[in-house]
Amino acid sequence: MDCRFKIISNDYYDVITDYPMDGLGSDLCYADVDNFYDIIYYDRTKYLNVNEYFFGSRNVPKLYGLMQEQGITTVGFDPNSLIASGITQIQRDPLRLTGRGVVVCIIDTGIDYTNQAFRNPDGTSRILAIWDQTIQEGNPPEGFQYGTEYTREEINQALQAEDPFSIVPSRDEIGHGSNLAAVAAGSRVSDGFTYQGAAPDADIVVVKLKQCKSYMRQFYLIPQLVPAYQENDIMLAVQYADGFAELFERPVVICLGLGTNYGDHAGSSPLGRYLNAVAVKRNRGVVVAGGNEGNARHHYQGSLNRQDVEGGGTRNVEVRVEEGVDGFILELWGGIPDAYTVSIRSPGGEVVPRVWLGVMDSVTYSFVYEKTRVTIAGSLVDPASGEELVLMRLMDPTPGIWTFQVSAARESFNGEFHMWLPISQFLSAPVYFLEASPYITLTEPSLSMEVITVSTYNAANNSFYVDSGRGFSRVGTIKPDLAAPGVDVPTLEGRGSGSSLAAAITAGAVAQFMQWAVVEGNNIVVESRTIKNYLIRGASRNSNMIYPNREWGYGRLNMVGTFEALIGV
Repeated sequence: MDCRFKIISNDYYDVITDYPMDGLGSDLCYADVDNFYDIIYYDRTKYLNVNEYFFGSRNVPKLYGLMQEQGITTVGFDPNSLIASGITQIQRDPLRLTGRGVVVCIIDTGIDYTNQAFRNPDGTSRILAIWDQTIQEGNPPEGFQYGTEYTREEINQALQAEDPFSIVPSRDEIGHGSNLAAVAAGSRVSDGFTYQGAAPDADIVVVKLKQCKSYMRQFYLIPQLVPAYQENDIMLAVQYADGFAELFERPVVICLGLGTNYGDHAGSSPLGRYLNAVAVKRNRGVVVAGGNEGNARHHYQGSLNRQDVEGGGTRNVEVRVEEGVDGFILELWGGIPDAYTVSIRSPGGEVVPRVWLGVMDSVTYSFVYEKTRVTIAGSLVDPASGEELVLMRLMDPTPGIWTFQVSAARESFNGEFHMWLPISQFLSAPVYFLEASPYITLTEPSLSMEVITVSTYNAANNSFYVDSGRGFSRVGTIKPDLAAPGVDVPTLEGRGSGSSLAAAITAGAVAQFMQWAVVEGNNIVVESRTIKNYLIRGASRNSNMIYPNREWGYGRLNMVGTFEALIGV
């Protein structure tokens, strides 16, 4: 059977591995991710049910959502966000940094390649290639097994046709990817079209991600119409983008405007680790949005000290579930060397007894007087992070206050634990902690150590965006690195807000720096870590604040400051 069918078919599970998987048969289909991971496409009939797959496999792909919130209908180009970031100033003489010679890659919902924002003055396309993972009728990129790749030549041919989409049928139905591409690298004023991105002379590469498989959506209980993308598809998209650095011998900037609350919030996921590996390569820059979960009340931070344990004490964590919630997944992460047990009390008073999870286990309960089904699963030692994970899946939860009683399984040394609910758009109705913490609300994969992570602020008044994710990581790593404008940012559809737009502005700024450093030969060995530290040194800081801090990281993006720091001003 054709591997392309297995990759896109709901009849095959996707598994991310970092070790050989022997004995799976000669018909095995897999994709190699840069010799770091393998993506295995595994016949679902070899598992009894979907729960066995999720609770028995170590590396089930996580699902990621878009990090732009509802846009504002106001139209018109306003350069304030670019000016506040020092981007407009260095586009002009004497530096004239416009991203020339740099490739900006947007991994998202696709791109409207017909838009003037992505064309040269002569009408030809500035897009080097589009990998549309959703279209299976054409040829995939070399070395990949699904989707269709469209080259610049094909795109230019389409632009000259009466019906462009008859030649290149790739579209951006949602508009999120087109907006990010325009903010990062939209063209200058041309033929009456008024728009300008941060790096208007950069070339553009686009990956349109395919939506998650239906069994994944079913398990994670994500509403049908909400965009959700699988970790393995994103990893392959990153590998595709990374290849342009060698193919064209040019620097590449990867922009990710996606995020999730699934994971340990310490950068240990397969995607996070792979991004680290790419980010430290020469001439690569990786920019990741910090998410919009700071005000969502989806994070709880608790602790149990030795007195609590000796007295048989617990922490009662209360979660409010509104009407209309189909279900949700709640994750608890505990640090070494502690171990925790969980008991659950429903709004109607029914109780799931205390559950202890060993190496890897799961148990499911059905309530007598309520239709809710609860599955508790996890592992004392999570393979990716080495720390304890307890995963709770609630199907058809009764509206009201749910109480999760967290206890130490034995003597507690550290006693700290964290719990996260899904990102807002993955919930069919509000679900939130009654005693939530706004900190450690950056979404994955922005907590990967080597990437450039940005939080969001409003350039109109230098105020921190209330919905922006906040740091640090669960293990205390300094994140975010910087804050960038992401409120009322001009997009192709009007003005929008969200951390993905802050990431797009920063990606354009990184392309400007790559032009100076690599294309113009001033520092040809730079990579994300180097660029991040240059940006940090030039960041704008408030004398009344202590840096780094959980909101602003090391300060506000300021490209003028970065070049002033280079010459010692």
